Amino acid sequence: MDSLSPETLLSAYCEGYFPMANPTAGPASPIEFFSPDPRAIIPLDERFHIPHGLRRTLKKKPFEIRMDTDFPSVISACARADKPEEQWIDSRINQAYCRLHELGFAHSVECWDAEGLQGGLYGVAIGRAFFGESMFHRKTDASKIALVALVRFLRSNNFTLLDTQWTTPHLATFGTLEIPRRKYLRLLHAAIIDNNI
Repeated sequence: MDSLSPETLLSAYCEGYFPMANPTAGPASPIEFFSPDPRAIIPLDERFHIPHGLRRTLKKKPFEIRMDTDFPSVISACARADKPEEQWIDSRINQAYCRLHELGFAHSVECWDAEGLQGGLYGVAIGRAFFGESMFHRKTDASKIALVALVRFLRSNNFTLLDTQWTTPHLATFGTLEIPRRKYLRLLHAAIIDNNI
């Protein structure tokens, strides 16, 4: 079975796994699936933290927030944003997620200004769970503003889980939590229980 078919990918997410290309193994290498322990999530309640400086920037509204207007450009920009030696978004990943987008499962949050697309993120939504995959910025704070917009959207649409896979210093400023895999799986299954795949 194609490891990146929509059916395989959605089933993998529902069981707590996500795919990555191995940047050191070459373009013909198998796609690997991961399920970290601990797992990082961003809480969607009051524990979500917006840094003070970013709050000031948000008040200025430097970007127009859009969703799903140019998903292919967002994932391509995320790929270019990675260091070459850490490149995990290869052409296979790109094509697979564009297909998920066409099917209504993969989504992008985008920051635009008069000069074009300046930052954003993409991920996968299943039930009330959103699986964040990658983000990029061309102008200061664009990816952070996209993340804030995503959290606001998820809250207003009754999502219960925002999965970030691993934590980073960048994400930690927003209150990222690391939880045991077994707890993550409980949260995951509760979030997708109403989803029919």
